Amino acid sequence: MKLGIIGSRGHIGYVFESIGEADDWELSAFSTGCDDAPEQLEGMAKKAGFSPEYFADWRTMLEQGKLDMVAVDGPFDLHAQMAAFALERNIPVFCEKPIALNLADLERVKAAQRHSTAKILSMVGLRYEGAFQHALNLVRAGKIGKVKQIFAQKSYKLGDRPDFYRHRATFGGTIPWVGSHALDWIMAFSGSSFASVYATQNREDNHGHGDLEMSCHCIFTMRNQVQALASIDYLRPMNAPTHGDDRVRVAGTAGVLEVRSGRILLIDAEGEREIAVPPPERKIFSDFARSVAEGVDCWVSTEETFELTRACLLARDAADNGTICRF
Repeated sequence: MKLGIIGSRGHIGYVFESIGEADDWELSAFSTGCDDAPEQLEGMAKKAGFSPEYFADWRTMLEQGKLDMVAVDGPFDLHAQMAAFALERNIPVFCEKPIALNLADLERVKAAQRHSTAKILSMVGLRYEGAFQHALNLVRAGKIGKVKQIFAQKSYKLGDRPDFYRHRATFGGTIPWVGSHALDWIMAFSGSSFASVYATQNREDNHGHGDLEMSCHCIFTMRNQVQALASIDYLRPMNAPTHGDDRVRVAGTAGVLEVRSGRILLIDAEGEREIAVPPPERKIFSDFARSVAEGVDCWVSTEETFELTRACLLARDAADNGTICRF
């Protein structure tokens, strides 16, 4: 099974994290998808034991590379174009999130997938991290009863980011980029799609980063009436011990479960306690690769990828316009 890669601007590390666990897959081709130098990707491939063919033009790679899957991680504003191009050629797509920066481009990808035999999955790898993965299993097993409320937090260090982060047209916004993980948790833990969203965002004090929003809040009502809040920011101090501070609190009719700092805390009728976190059952790339190769279900579906992307874009639009967006 042959994999191609386009670009390395985001989470392409998910591929190299578990390609060795994906039986019969080889990295056979790559392109940067833009004027980025190819040395970074070439070095990552070599370290993983691969010597893929380099294509200056990503379209040529998709047309001539005889690929069984492509990982899209090029310029954010080209995700939709690249994904649609691959799907139109029945090539499954493992795509950096968000898969589109506007609703029109999202519809383009959805149309391409409807007429394709191929699947698409966005790189929502944090759902596969051990604590979040096990917490989701506990919630789905009914450990806190019926889910009623969810709080999800994504807090990152800002640092000095590349120029494309400074422009909405090439970055897409903090809600679709950082917030996509929080919204994915909300969708997974609620077991529901989104019904409505009100959101706010602010780009003040962003240290010269142009359009980049420093803080955002999104308030969702899910179709099953679960209430959810996503808190998203670039306010984590640079001397903090980790790059991100990821948290989820899920409150149900029989208890409350929290994930923070890689730990799971549960309080229910038996009292408060910490739940041991087992090793992750799956990793995102090898899970998708197996679904492509064997025709089995992946933990995250194509439909969830589309739902998540639409939720991110509508939340950003709600914050832009000061309105409630209904799905």
